[in-house]
Amino acid sequence: MRKKLIYMSAVILFVLCVSVTVYLGFFRNGDVSRGCMASNCHSGIEYPSENHKIACEECHGGDPLSADKAVAHAKMLGGRNPGDPAVWEKTCGKCHQYQLERVSGTLMYTATGMIKNSQQAWDDYKGKLYSTGGAEGYDENGKPQKRPSVAELDELSGELYRKFCSACHVGYDKLEGYRAHHSSGCSACHFNHSDEGTYAGGDKTIHGKGPYPEKHVISALPSNDVCLTCHNRSGRLALSYEGYYDGNNSLVPTKDGYPGPDLVDGVRNVRHMEADIHFGFGMDCIDCHTSRDMMGDGYMYENMYQQIETACEDCHGTEKALPKTMRITKENSTPVRESQNYKVRMSYGDEMVLTSKGRMYSNVRKENGKFYLYTKREGKRLEIKTVKGTQDHGVSGHGRMECYTCHSNTVAQCYGCHTTYDKTEKMTDLIKGQDTPGAFSETEDFRTLFPFQLGLNQRGKISPVTPGCQTFLTYIDEKGNKVLDDHVFNYRGEKKFKFAPFFSHNTGKKAVSCETCHSKLAFAGFGQGLVSVTKGNIGSSYMCDKCEKPLDSLYSIKDGKINVTSDVVRDHSRLLNTGELAAMLRANTCIMCHEKGEGRIYGGRISYDAVLSDPVHKPLLH
Repeated sequence: MRKKLIYMSAVILFVLCVSVTVYLGFFRNGDVSRGCMASNCHSGIEYPSENHKIACEECHGGDPLSADKAVAHAKMLGGRNPGDPAVWEKTCGKCHQYQLERVSGTLMYTATGMIKNSQQAWDDYKGKLYSTGGAEGYDENGKPQKRPSVAELDELSGELYRKFCSACHVGYDKLEGYRAHHSSGCSACHFNHSDEGTYAGGDKTIHGKGPYPEKHVISALPSNDVCLTCHNRSGRLALSYEGYYDGNNSLVPTKDGYPGPDLVDGVRNVRHMEADIHFGFGMDCIDCHTSRDMMGDGYMYENMYQQIETACEDCHGTEKALPKTMRITKENSTPVRESQNYKVRMSYGDEMVLTSKGRMYSNVRKENGKFYLYTKREGKRLEIKTVKGTQDHGVSGHGRMECYTCHSNTVAQCYGCHTTYDKTEKMTDLIKGQDTPGAFSETEDFRTLFPFQLGLNQRGKISPVTPGCQTFLTYIDEKGNKVLDDHVFNYRGEKKFKFAPFFSHNTGKKAVSCETCHSKLAFAGFGQGLVSVTKGNIGSSYMCDKCEKPLDSLYSIKDGKINVTSDVVRDHSRLLNTGELAAMLRANTCIMCHEKGEGRIYGGRISYDAVLSDPVHKPLLH
């Protein structure tokens, strides 16, 4: 009898195990008869990827066994977005811990540099670093870092970031605007949104509704449209790269009664200009930028230039050297692992090009003495032109030039950022998640693309600089009194306008000509360079009347004396000094006849006194 009971119990247990296994098998493989994908719920919804054919609750949480929507959705993780930073440790981080540890410390999430620069621009910086949601980790020197949340930054610059800047940040779900929708956290980059932010997939329950990603599909390799959702403001990088310019905001109808030729976030119409040469060859943003540029490398950096490892010289080399390379000697090397999602995979033994930090690119390699980049999404093979031995790149005195200083077609420059802070109105604090007194609004004076000012950047190289930012603050208190009116903030103890080093991502094959760069006073930092012949003054007509400073220049000359009116405001950056300016302008002595960068003339340092008094030049001068 006892043996019979044991046998029956074993049979029952076996049946139960089989039933549960079969149920879970159906459930995990999308059985439409029950669970989230039942016919009256989310039938037809796409699997996120081949590697994510798992039960819905593994990512979303909730109660998949309930037919009651309220009950089923009650305990969902992150609501509609399981990639949200508030829950990403319980969702994406369960399987992708390595990636999560990198992303949680990357500047793309912490925004430490952006917050710090806002503090400096508004004269609020006291030496303490903040981050979007509070972050702990180590800096590049291994020093422990604990950066409190920007919610604790009580100064006005902190409120500006929380109510204004953070809307385009990966820590926040931006679910409004046109071509600007993005989810927060991991989903910000790995789920594509349509222009309108509505779902267009196979789930009839949410089809045509928003705010949802375009499809319930993970994009392992984000497209340019994903980058554009955020990088269409401020420096306009994504716009410039694809050949768009949003300077005309009058919304004049150009096609079928609509503004255009295209629209972007903020209901801005954009016009076409020359695109970046890399875009013309079919390259996406991710084809130059490494995963470490965007997702971080595990260290918490203070400024963007410290995190970015991509430089023009990496692929194109210099006048004296070809790109640096290293062979893949491990089966689990980064290029091998990362390229598993690429159209063309890298493998053991490949000779890979190195980044400026000495790490291997995962899509750029040397083959038979030549260098090739493979586009990650399409697998297009592009031969890279190197500049070693070219005389144009060996001009004496150009050793400190960034490549893009000469090769930028345009540089977006927004002058006169008039910011109003009105305490009589409320605005949503996106970090605190509540409406609080104090609303920000902005207007600008004018915008230009070319020419552009030059200064020294964080790497000690000469690069374009652009307003960053020329803030004029009007402060209206709770009673409606105008406490400040177009107030200009101090920088280093003086009221100065601020410029910042900048790479516009609008690179051209043809460089700015020698004559243009050395003769246009804007490049030297003098704006329009309006010259008074009788008094010898150099100035600009774009003036701030209240502060008597030019908007579009770094300095002016009055009565033979140079007046510094602006400053370059990033760490280790500065204006060109008087010696550098003199050398830049004196080169016109030769350029007026020798416009091309010939090695026989410009290959070494020029002794002007000796050259101009030689038998060839002396008669010409007389």
